Amino acid sequence: MSDTKKYAVFGAGSWATAIVKMLCENLDEVGWYMRSVYTKEHLLKEQHNPSYLSSVEFHIEQLKLSNDINEIADWADVLIFVIPSAFMHSELEKLNVDISKKVVVSAVKGIIPESGLLVGEHFHDIYNIPFDNIAVIAGPCHAEEVALERLSYLTISCADPAKAQAIANNLSSSYIKTKISDDIIGVEYAVMLKNIYAIAAGIAHGLGYGDNFQSVLMSNAIREMKRFIKKMHKMKRNINNSAYLGDLLVTGYSVFSRNRMFGNMIGKGYTVKSAQMEMNMIAEGYYAAKSAYLLNEKNLKKTKLPIINAVYAVLYENKNPKKVFKKLTEKLD
Repeated sequence: MSDTKKYAVFGAGSWATAIVKMLCENLDEVGWYMRSVYTKEHLLKEQHNPSYLSSVEFHIEQLKLSNDINEIADWADVLIFVIPSAFMHSELEKLNVDISKKVVVSAVKGIIPESGLLVGEHFHDIYNIPFDNIAVIAGPCHAEEVALERLSYLTISCADPAKAQAIANNLSSSYIKTKISDDIIGVEYAVMLKNIYAIAAGIAHGLGYGDNFQSVLMSNAIREMKRFIKKMHKMKRNINNSAYLGDLLVTGYSVFSRNRMFGNMIGKGYTVKSAQMEMNMIAEGYYAAKSAYLLNEKNLKKTKLPIINAVYAVLYENKNPKKVFKKLTEKLD
C-alpha cells in the first residue's frame, strides 16, 4: 500500500485525538470526522480539542475537519474508526458512500452490540470489505501518554503485511514504536477483553484488595484471555506479546485507565449509572463484559471464565461486589 494514501480518523475522544496527533507527525493532511459542531469550531479557532487531550495543539492547515461522515469517508483511502463500540452502529448508519474499496482500521475496543461482531467482522459482513483491507490498532498505549510524547508502543494487525507496515509507518515517530502482526481477530478480542479485566482490577482496588491480589488477578486474566481467544480463533500466537499481555497490564494498572477507574468506583459503592455519569469518558469494558459473557454462553461451550463472569454479575446482575469477589478469590490460583 502506497504511503501517498489519504488517512482519516473517525471520532473525537481522547484515543482519536491521540491517533490524529500521531498521523500529523508524518502526513501533510489528515481527515478528521467528529459529530460535534462545537468541537470542530473550537479546533478551528483554538487549535485543540476542547474536551480531550486539550494540551495537544494542532496545525489547523494539516487537518481536514468535518461533521459530515460521508465527506471524510469519500475523501480518504484509509479510514481509522475510533468511535466507542456502543455508538458505532448509529454512526455507520449515516454512511451512504461506497467504502468497499477502502482500507478500514479499527481502533475500537469492543464488539458492535447490534451485530454481535468484532468491528473488522462487521465491516467485512455488512460493507463487503475484504479481510486483506481490514486492520486493527492495539497497544499498550494510553492516549494521555501520547499527548505527553512519552515512549509508547503500537501493534498493527492486518492479513496483508504490506498494508500493516504502511499504516505502522504513518503512526511511527520518535515516541511511537510500532510492530506488525497477522492475528487480526486475536488482537481485536484482546483489545476488548483487557478492558473487562481492568474493570475487575478497579473493583478489587475499590474493595480494598492490595497489590498481592492484583498480581494474582492479572496472572489469571492473561490465562483466561488465552482460553477465550483460542476458542474463538485458533492459531499460533504468543499471548505474552505486547498486544496481549502488555496491553492488559497497562490497562489494568495505569492511573490513566478509564476502565480501572470505572471499576474502582463500582468497588467503592457507586452504582453503574452514577459511575458512568461522573466519568467524562466511555468505559468500553462495561459493554465488553456483556458481549464476552454472551459469546461464552452461546459460542464457547462455557469456557472457564471466572473473572469475566464476576464482572458481568456485578455490572449486569446487580450482585454485591464484595460477595462476588470473595467467591472469585476461591477460583483464582
